[in-house]
Amino acid sequence: MNTGKSIVELAEEVMRRAKTAEDFVVDTQQLVMKPDTNNLVFEGQESGLVLSDHAHAQISQWVDIPKKYYDRMLINSPALLAGNVNHWFHNRENTVRRMVRTLDGTARAFLSDRYRRIDNHQILETILPVLLESPDIEIVSCDVTDTRLYVKALFPKIQGEVVEGDVVQSGVVISNSEVGAGKLSVLPLVYRLVCTNGLIRESSSDLGLSQLHLGKRIRGSNSNYQIYRDETIMADDRALMMKLEDSIRAFNSMEVFTDILNSMKASTMGERIVEPVKAVETLGKTLDLSEKERNSFLENLIRDRDYSQYGAMNAVTHIANHTKNYDRATELETLGGRVLDLSKSQWSRVANAA
Repeated sequence: MNTGKSIVELAEEVMRRAKTAEDFVVDTQQLVMKPDTNNLVFEGQESGLVLSDHAHAQISQWVDIPKKYYDRMLINSPALLAGNVNHWFHNRENTVRRMVRTLDGTARAFLSDRYRRIDNHQILETILPVLLESPDIEIVSCDVTDTRLYVKALFPKIQGEVVEGDVVQSGVVISNSEVGAGKLSVLPLVYRLVCTNGLIRESSSDLGLSQLHLGKRIRGSNSNYQIYRDETIMADDRALMMKLEDSIRAFNSMEVFTDILNSMKASTMGERIVEPVKAVETLGKTLDLSEKERNSFLENLIRDRDYSQYGAMNAVTHIANHTKNYDRATELETLGGRVLDLSKSQWSRVANAA
């Protein structure tokens, strides 16, 4: 498992961002993309904002310019890109307002004015007391990237064997995005002691939390376009944070873990992979693995010599241990969960691929 930052480093960085981040709501007719730098400028403001890659992708989607062509213009013809974007900023039949989230002089997100701000500092302030209230809870991995916050914790006393000697522990992963890259979510995490693989199970989220960042349209802002939270939003946030606390505590349960453990035990039985190369090719396409990831998948599968569905799951999650990008490492842990959730017929097509 990619361990990311220490919890102290994470808290320091999240609080630093909370102090420097600013949010604005502005009509698109009052926005300009500069043709020389592709920076974003508000009408009446002198200095522009550097656009993050994520914000560029959101603008690309909003103006309906295919991302591949958008990126080509960004690199090779910035003036052409600015002309295209500004045309759609300024020529809408109806006035359209967007939320621009900024940090350290960078426009990090270009969002709807209905986007509900659930910020990372709120999440940490809520979950850390819950995770640290018991000495039996261990925070094993956490990070904050350009797009997401992650905290992964284990409940070491809740564990079991998939097969003799192969012990797995129960855990939980909390994730959030401040920039429209995903929901606030609480999902079960399973940690395999023999190889420190982490598995995230999306299909076991009945007791978890999955909250879209969708709220009421923001009605006002000050003369500099800046927006603040009102009392109604803060009250809603308090209710949501209570649900977050309850979801974490719900996963600290042997009953919930037993359901996942039984699924893992079942995955050790059934059909075995006949042709590893073909199976990896088939499953790699389904999971949208890169060529490098497929090669690692195959190496892991052959090295471990476990050609069951459980073996394939572990071969996928093990890739995450050597993936430097924390976002992608977490995605791979989630993809391992999807391997576990393949139906008998779906797994049969993988196992018998030829």
